[in-house]
Amino acid sequence: MTQHPAPVTQDTSPADLNTLTDAMLKLRNEVVSGAERRLKKSHPDCPDIIPFSARNLAQYLALRAMDLRPLQMSLTRQGLSSLGRTEAHVMASINQVLRVLTRLTHRSHEADPEPTGIDFDRGLYTLKENADHLFGTPPTERNVRIMVTLPREAALHEDLVLKLMETGMDCARINCAHDDPEAWSAMIRHLRSAEQRLNTRCTILMDLAGHKLRTGPLAHRPPVSHVKPRRNLLGRMVQPAQVILTPANATPMTAAGEGVYQYLLPSPCLERMQVGDRLVFEDTRGKRRRLNIMETLDHGGRLATLDRSAYFTSSTRFIHERPDEMGHWQEIQTLQLVWPELEPVTIRLFKDDLLYLTRSQTPGQPATVDDSGQCLLPAHIACTTPKALAALAPGQKVWIDDGKIGGTVDHLTDDGVMIRITHCRPQGHRLRPDRGINFPSASLNLPGLSPQDLEHLDFVVAHADLVGYSFVESREDMVLLMDELARRGGSDLGIVAKIETCRAVENLPEIILATLGRHRLGVMIARGDLAVEIGGERLAEIQEEILWLCEAAHVPVIWATQVLESLAKEGLISRPELTDAAMAGRAECVMLNKGPYILDALQTLDSILVRMQAHQHKKTAQLRALRLAG
Repeated sequence: MTQHPAPVTQDTSPADLNTLTDAMLKLRNEVVSGAERRLKKSHPDCPDIIPFSARNLAQYLALRAMDLRPLQMSLTRQGLSSLGRTEAHVMASINQVLRVLTRLTHRSHEADPEPTGIDFDRGLYTLKENADHLFGTPPTERNVRIMVTLPREAALHEDLVLKLMETGMDCARINCAHDDPEAWSAMIRHLRSAEQRLNTRCTILMDLAGHKLRTGPLAHRPPVSHVKPRRNLLGRMVQPAQVILTPANATPMTAAGEGVYQYLLPSPCLERMQVGDRLVFEDTRGKRRRLNIMETLDHGGRLATLDRSAYFTSSTRFIHERPDEMGHWQEIQTLQLVWPELEPVTIRLFKDDLLYLTRSQTPGQPATVDDSGQCLLPAHIACTTPKALAALAPGQKVWIDDGKIGGTVDHLTDDGVMIRITHCRPQGHRLRPDRGINFPSASLNLPGLSPQDLEHLDFVVAHADLVGYSFVESREDMVLLMDELARRGGSDLGIVAKIETCRAVENLPEIILATLGRHRLGVMIARGDLAVEIGGERLAEIQEEILWLCEAAHVPVIWATQVLESLAKEGLISRPELTDAAMAGRAECVMLNKGPYILDALQTLDSILVRMQAHQHKKTAQLRALRLAG
């Protein structure tokens, strides 16, 4: 890293000012040469349409590759700009400081060796203009747009979409990982209708799912039902258990009261039953039991009674019998109950447990233990992207369910990887299906677009204003998406690059340079996956750096994930979330996720952003008059 001369002392003698001027001239030359080296590598990605944004980003990267702190202190002591707000206009900031220094030292002004034409006003205006072109113009009373992830209900209820727009939604996000084209079409139809009613515009972002590194399905536990008659305190039966047998295709009745149970049977089986018949079965303990048919019900079902306790499952076979004229029981049919929903098994993981992550899509099962609690076989669950497991090596980190479960790769097998759990709650954590999996230190070498993404891209090009690029990680990924959009006639579609992995952060400059001039571009700080990948303690630092780099490239930013989440999902608000929402105003757009109280969250965020824009713009404090100072 380049080091600058030691800071100038508080003495303002000409000699010291000359030293400071020399340091600034050296700085400018290094910025120019460093930027040219980077642009030479990325020249094909920097067309002449908007060369100044790419050049300004390259200059900012060259500037920030150096430790400027000693020089900053010297500049500040002289009452000059400390170069702390150069993002949108790097060379203009450096040249302005040099103009002042050359006057103070009576030296002739050395012209900028690489004029860019990016003055202070143009740098700030270009970012605003790009944000307007990407998201649409913001409302008159607020500078920052608000994006809302549409819930499935938005496909069913047009009034919900209308209320969201009335409350302050400027952009609508449709997550292609959920629902289907039919539901997406209904959401878009409701949005366009609301636009006409309100005479306003709402931008539509359709978010590609990307490669789904998620936990697979769980196996279902055999359903077990325990039916028992009512008994008094002495254990004597006071009323047989009442069993309502309902047609499987009918609306289930709500069984109420102690000793009342309800089960489903195929309608043809029920139609053959008469009062006085019985269902004989052997329960799970080998006990012989019988259900006595007592009554025909209005909905086509039957009421039966059971006078002894019984356990049965979905595999229990019931023999339908009827007495003949001699009183002998004759078999009519054999049947089984219809179980509408089977409950999944429970996998609860504790620290030091083993979890087998498999390539085969076998439904997950909990660990098998013996009578003494010793583990015979570890719990296992599938990874929905099996190819990703090939990139893992022993010792690498694995995070599951937004970082709630953490582990390291213990060893590899032909069918997967064995993970030793290192992080979870003391009381253990329940592993569920369809939960995200992160491999922060592994290079997965997966194509930027999944087959499902390519399939959804046709719909996105036809209906959306912006496409969200999940798990983009490199220049090559961006070129792939732009080429696919061009094939579909979507060259005018805006792209939002979602930064959510370590590799995406490392390659962010090249991701931006690959896109400038070819597509309208925005960047989403996807803080959920990003925090898992880089570690929560680094998130605040990295999101700042992303904001700075994007401002230097005049690229608008979406501040996303868990903004006012407690309020949106639970109707409760926390003080840290209020502060986070206030900080979000430094981006050009803030995203809210769906929840039952989304309208409350939207109204609160709108109020916070309006208030904070009088105090802060990007990194710059706005010094409006304070009541407390009056």
